[in-house]
Amino acid sequence: MSSLSERLAAARRTDTPAATDADAGPDAASSEAGDLAAAQPAGAAAAGAAANAAAAARRKADAAPRRTLGAAQVDRIEELKGSVHAELLQQLGPHLYDADMDQDELDQRVRTVLADVLSSQDRPLSSGDRSRVTQEISDDILGYGPIEPFLRDPDVSEVMVNGHASIWLEKNGRLQPADAHFLDEAHLRRTIDKIVSRIGRRVDESSPMVDARLPDGSRVNAVVPPLAVDGSALTIRKFATDPLTATDLVSFGSLTPQTCDLLEACVRGRLNIIVSGSTGAGKTTTLNVLSSFIPSDERIVTIEDAAELQLKQDHVVRLESRPANIEGKGAVHIRDLVRNSLRMRPDRIIVGEVRDASALDMLQAMNTGHDGSICTLHSNGPRDTLSRMETMVLMAGMDLPVRAIREQVASAVDLIVHQTRFKDGTRRITHITEVERMEGDVITLQDIFVFDSSAGFDAQGRTLGRLRPTGLRPKFLDKMAYANVTVDPMLFATDRL
Repeated sequence: MSSLSERLAAARRTDTPAATDADAGPDAASSEAGDLAAAQPAGAAAAGAAANAAAAARRKADAAPRRTLGAAQVDRIEELKGSVHAELLQQLGPHLYDADMDQDELDQRVRTVLADVLSSQDRPLSSGDRSRVTQEISDDILGYGPIEPFLRDPDVSEVMVNGHASIWLEKNGRLQPADAHFLDEAHLRRTIDKIVSRIGRRVDESSPMVDARLPDGSRVNAVVPPLAVDGSALTIRKFATDPLTATDLVSFGSLTPQTCDLLEACVRGRLNIIVSGSTGAGKTTTLNVLSSFIPSDERIVTIEDAAELQLKQDHVVRLESRPANIEGKGAVHIRDLVRNSLRMRPDRIIVGEVRDASALDMLQAMNTGHDGSICTLHSNGPRDTLSRMETMVLMAGMDLPVRAIREQVASAVDLIVHQTRFKDGTRRITHITEVERMEGDVITLQDIFVFDSSAGFDAQGRTLGRLRPTGLRPKFLDKMAYANVTVDPMLFATDRL
């Protein structure tokens, strides 16, 4: 009988090729016991390894068709959406863009035709795919395509489209990418055209920028090529269907109950107020809240680039500027509307935003008996607000001396309400400042309430600061007294929270 070592050597010579082929052979053992342990199950190990390899290959082969099937299903749904969309356009035609047709009637007709077209398909859809196709096509035909769900979402405050493949959202003051996109640039341009055409605006290569609004008052800005290099850019700042009230601002921390009471008294006391702040700081929301304090028996004229204010009073006249037509004619600017509003017997003039030479006409209105006027403008602080107002008056080209402009501002403006957007996404009023008088060549300002940020931030990075009184009694209280409006002097006490 051969020795144990000879038998092991023979086993290795016999089984090594099979083990190598299956990629499961053992390494060379240093001891006879190790060689014996490896040699005894060698055939079984090779067979098991081969079976595992075959199973893995089968799984891989099965997965590939599944992935191909999934991709094919997605392609089929996209193809189906395109064909159904084309069929809807063919059957409904101009009714889709008929401004006289009731929206509910149009919605019903679209869904009826959509159901007929889907039921006539050769290959039936599952209920889930059918619901998805119905919703997406309805959004595209009746709404604004892939951004329609975000416009319905109350948690989304802004929708930003950076080209057809990139959509971003603002939620709770934070930016985040959206899991949606337009099919192509043409799809995005159709959506932009649908928005702007409903209010008589246009956007094309000759007029590549436009400000518009949605039916609910949400602000829309669109920029198309060649100005937008990477594809059309669309920005929609949503406005709540139910406008925020003063109580809401107090609950959010934007105002304190004391400052809310003061601002209400200032509006009823017919002070001229400027709401200032950076982009997205909440100026229009604050303007809406201030406007809500205007007594219902006064005639209010609002002037805006795109009508966004949502006033609840009965006697409101809303004016909206108009860009030039395709021939470059017919433009009506904010300044023209401000001048015209003086002939409309207004008790209050509210300008959505002063950004150009209309500042001069606004100052003239404030100085000619139209007390209680309110407007907004962009600035970094109360002092910068006056500097910007001065600069915009100079844009009127009247060649007025700077001192004369400052005297007009000091005489016309009573109060500056400055608002800031913090890094945590919150929007707070940081200054309530009185415009006092001229001292030499400088306009004197006096802070009545100032935001105190000494409390720092909490664990989530939210500011813990709040508006606090400076302890100074404003001089405009005497002017308010002429309108029979008084305030509690304790509002200005520094020890009151």
